[in-house]
Amino acid sequence: MARQSLSASEQGIGKAKQAFRRTELTHEQLAADVGLRTRYSIWKFFKGEPIELYIFKAICSRLELDWEEIAAPKPRDKEYKTSINIDTLVQHLREKARPSVEQRCGTIRVLDMTHPIDLIDIYTNVHLLEQLTGDRRLKITQLLQEFDPELHSFDRIGLSKITEKRILGVDAVKHYPKLMILGKPGSGKTTFLKYIAIKCIAGDLLNNFVPIFITIRDFAEAKNQPSCLEFITKFLSNSSITDNQVTEVIKQGKALILLDGLDEIREENASRITKEIRDFSDQYHTNQFVITCRIAAREYMFETFTEVEVADFNDKQIQTFITKWFQAKESYSAEQFIEQLQSNRPIRELATNPLLLTLLLLEFEDSGNFSTDRAELYKRGITTLLRKWDAKRGIVRDHVYRNLSLPRKKDLLSQIALTTFERKDFFLKKADFGRYIAEFIRNFSDAQTDSEMLQLDSEAVLKSIEAQHGLLVERARDIYSFSHLTFQEYFTARKIVKSSEPQALEKALQGLVSHITDKSWREIFVLTVGMLQPADYLLQLMKQRIDALLAADEKFQQFLMWVSKKSLVVEVSHKSAAVRAFYFNLARDHHPQRAPTRYRDAELIRALDYHLFILLRLGNIKALDVGLDDILALACDRALDLEPTYYPYAFKGAFFLACERALILEPRLGQALQELQEQLPDLNSNERRFKQWWEANGQAWAEQLRAMLMEHRNIGHDWQFSDEQKKLLKQYYDANKLLVDCLNSDCYVSREVRQEIEETLLLPVAEIRNSEFKIV
Repeated sequence: MARQSLSASEQGIGKAKQAFRRTELTHEQLAADVGLRTRYSIWKFFKGEPIELYIFKAICSRLELDWEEIAAPKPRDKEYKTSINIDTLVQHLREKARPSVEQRCGTIRVLDMTHPIDLIDIYTNVHLLEQLTGDRRLKITQLLQEFDPELHSFDRIGLSKITEKRILGVDAVKHYPKLMILGKPGSGKTTFLKYIAIKCIAGDLLNNFVPIFITIRDFAEAKNQPSCLEFITKFLSNSSITDNQVTEVIKQGKALILLDGLDEIREENASRITKEIRDFSDQYHTNQFVITCRIAAREYMFETFTEVEVADFNDKQIQTFITKWFQAKESYSAEQFIEQLQSNRPIRELATNPLLLTLLLLEFEDSGNFSTDRAELYKRGITTLLRKWDAKRGIVRDHVYRNLSLPRKKDLLSQIALTTFERKDFFLKKADFGRYIAEFIRNFSDAQTDSEMLQLDSEAVLKSIEAQHGLLVERARDIYSFSHLTFQEYFTARKIVKSSEPQALEKALQGLVSHITDKSWREIFVLTVGMLQPADYLLQLMKQRIDALLAADEKFQQFLMWVSKKSLVVEVSHKSAAVRAFYFNLARDHHPQRAPTRYRDAELIRALDYHLFILLRLGNIKALDVGLDDILALACDRALDLEPTYYPYAFKGAFFLACERALILEPRLGQALQELQEQLPDLNSNERRFKQWWEANGQAWAEQLRAMLMEHRNIGHDWQFSDEQKKLLKQYYDANKLLVDCLNSDCYVSREVRQEIEETLLLPVAEIRNSEFKIV
């Protein structure tokens, strides 16, 4: 026969706590006084959970209370006349619910995945921010400290960089009994909630709770508008669990209630559903609650819940997700994917969002590579956020901006992107964003004419774009930006290309080309070229603008003339433009002490002639004409920069190798170098003697070497460029690199224009004019 048990009523618990405080005992001391080894039953007594009758009476006696006044009324239901152990009931329900939880939460399938993937196989730890991004009281100037588009290698991710401390998602669930998890679209909220359900039912997390995973949209659209408790009991009835069992577990605070997608309910249901959830969580407050919601839908406030925000993936999370993805697919392409992702910064930026990272993985699976048409890839990502993601999950949202079709939304974002990018406004106050939106929607046939109402409508549109699509996000209190710089760049390029009339397009392209030396516009050039059909006119405009950078300076033109002539006299089978790029780099600047990074600017060579680039990287050009020039220039640079306090290991290696190669490739020069070598004291026997000799004779000796190279190889010229001229040469070089990258992208350009550009690259203006090609 089962032992009888009792639990304290809420009123009784209050009286017992007052009496306990008067005793000044601890839980452990009270347990010892009533003959218990542990304080577990004491803890259950004060929580209102059933304990054995004799223990209940002993506790009340020690607290000088009448146990009958403290005890809760016995349940009337026959099933519970004989009190059962709640822990036994919890374990019973966990076993009953396990198949359903594993079936509903054990796999994920998103976007164009043909088969579901086991969630545990792919799950990557979620990190949460305890301070919401949009609640940060920062100014635009503070946000810009982490983001400088003018730098050569500016941190694109800095646009969304968050320095607040992150906590592990699982730890937050353990710590907070009522948790509201907010996040951008595709940030992994649902996946995280499913993971919590799976870990709980497996006994790895809160194993004394019954996990109940509910999609709020299903609850909102259920027939006859049931209460939360009614919906949950009916939902669990499919697992052979009775209504009374569910009710008892919830009353005893033993349910882990996971409510997914508060933002996915229709507008007409919002008020009813939020009130139901609020009342339910208040009435059964001893249970564990976790709710997910898009961060921009925070008008659904729950005062007793702790709000946290899903943090973007960091590099470690991205790599973990990718590795697990390919392991689950039994593929060995993870390293290849990561390598390509690391080399493509704008695409890597998207990988901070789990949904967009999944899109990139699916795209990669189709072709084994990222598409060279980045504009098309970004378009798919944006379409995923604008429409496809909700459609896949059967969500129909009530649009505040019903008249904004998908093309109109893109037009609106394109207009904002171009305007803000031209002004370098990467962060905008809410009111400024509102004015841009108002300017766009005011021309709609049913737009508000009253300025105040129009402003309210524009704010509603801003909030809708943020909540429903995540393309605009709140970075700090009332300060917004595009969620990814890549999206702002894409929409800027789209606006340029979508100019309605030919004259407008021509003007837009000319405006774009005015930014040819602005590094922050680089991606926009590549995207615009990819969108144009054909791209001939823009590429010719770029070439014309680049040539004009150095056209007015006679010294620059002489330099380019030398580059051209020098590239023509060497015997090499590689592209002439690549050889010109080689000599351009060889002569424009000198950093002899940085031997490991001598070819730090070889990316233009790589884009023009990959084979020559590989020879440079591997050091396999020594036997070539250009290789001899390379090693001679290096030896000359090191000699001219050598200080007597340094032992000349680097100089010795370069010079002796130059002598050796010159004897083979150009004997007359080799003999002259040997005679010059004989002037040097022994570099190995007496270091001090060499330093003394070099201090007295080194500069004159280095000038002899330079004169010898100029006579025999036409290299070693001291162009004496000023710092300002070096800066301009760097801009010219980078702009040419951008032009070649555009040519090498997946753009449509005529064969004639492609040949015209490549053949006249890095040539002085006079030679371009005399060539058979005619630039615009």
